[in-house]
Amino acid sequence: MATTTMTQSKSTPGDGKHLDLHGNSFELPTFTMKEIHDAIPAWCFKPSILRSMAYVVRDFFYYSLLVYAAVTYIPLLPNAYLRFAAWSAYGFAAGCVFTGIWILAHECGHGAFSKNKMLNYTMGLIMHSFLLVPFHSWRLSHSQHHKATGNMDRDTAFVPHKRQDWLETHFGSKAKENMVEFAELAEDSPIAALWHDVIHQLFGWPGYLLFNLTGQKYDGAKGAKISHFYFGEDSVFYKKNELPLIMLSDLGVAAMIGALYMAGQMFGSFNVLVLWGVPWLWVNNWIVAITFLQHTDGSMPHYDNSTWNFARGATATIDRDLGFLDTHLFHDIIGTHVCHHLISTIPFYNAGEASKHIKKVMGVHYKADLETPFWTAFFKNQRTCKFVEETEGQEGSGVYMFRNLFNRDGETQPQNLAKLDKTEKRDVSEGLKASTATATATAMSMASARHQDARRRLSQSTQLSGKLPILTEA
Repeated sequence: MATTTMTQSKSTPGDGKHLDLHGNSFELPTFTMKEIHDAIPAWCFKPSILRSMAYVVRDFFYYSLLVYAAVTYIPLLPNAYLRFAAWSAYGFAAGCVFTGIWILAHECGHGAFSKNKMLNYTMGLIMHSFLLVPFHSWRLSHSQHHKATGNMDRDTAFVPHKRQDWLETHFGSKAKENMVEFAELAEDSPIAALWHDVIHQLFGWPGYLLFNLTGQKYDGAKGAKISHFYFGEDSVFYKKNELPLIMLSDLGVAAMIGALYMAGQMFGSFNVLVLWGVPWLWVNNWIVAITFLQHTDGSMPHYDNSTWNFARGATATIDRDLGFLDTHLFHDIIGTHVCHHLISTIPFYNAGEASKHIKKVMGVHYKADLETPFWTAFFKNQRTCKFVEETEGQEGSGVYMFRNLFNRDGETQPQNLAKLDKTEKRDVSEGLKASTATATATAMSMASARHQDARRRLSQSTQLSGKLPILTEA
């Protein structure tokens, strides 16, 4: 369970309180943005061009140093295994530096790099194009995310499914809230979850840019109009007067692709792959993981339009700890994200100080998990935070919390889920242990089939014979 600054009290459904996934009571924040602003020292709002540019120079120097060391010393290692290990270490280290460069461009997009808009746009375009990110395209859509964080109807990134939508996505359009079997339990196998996570981490970021994965549905819009690279007037993201900036962003990415092609011709495709391509894949991994964990946690609320306001949405995020990687290479984006969402124009090197002051205003509403290891939290939340729904007895409140269908002890159960007594739970557990090979094969089959044909599910007879719980009839 997330370690937070909140004073948590266990409650049960139907007692008139909002419950998070872990059974803790949640109360709506009531502080105002004026209180937040007034609490922060004025100097925290002021970026320094010299300091911001120094970080850019530092990060590109780190990358140059890594490249020099790799091409000079790795070929001298005496055997292939050592060279592979060294190239792997290089890819990881360079990927962390690339992620820092991505975050500096992110600062430019928010105007936190400097007070000079032209400098922000120029440096952001250079750094994001270097990483094949369309700077203005992402900047504009990302600003919408910040304006509507935690809003189920208007947020643009990592928008969770409501239960019925999640069921239909995974089990087909005929699935009913109150009749879907507990089939997802089989898919909770670590092997299936790990496979999903690998695909998610490698391709989730380009998938978001190209196909708006995890974004809003936009009334079912498909094709080019949901791509961040599209500059047509029917784009779901951009206004007509913004389209020239989208074209400029595409040109920046195209120029970088051309530079990579030329480098491949001059130095060899393999060298470009290991020196730039592998670190780029690490960027994909880090950006998806960081963003996912900033906005996905069992204690995290989401709201509909009737209940949402900016202050509530901006604090529907959580700070975490990744040690040296975050504080030195990732520019503290993980440890000060709550502050960043409240006031995104504060430069990252002042966000730590600002966070100390906003915590005093936020009180129990400030969320942080500084104890759970980063990747442990990632794997846990991928497996448990499946969809959101209102707490039983709070229907119509507009406050949604994460739920799943796994019927685990200590977790708040979704509405209308049939309960198992301890004997039935033991029977299910023993049955699953007795057929580990079959269960694993079923899980892998389901993971593969879910995207090919969502209507393929475990049969009712299989569910009943396995004594798996079902959702009760309304």
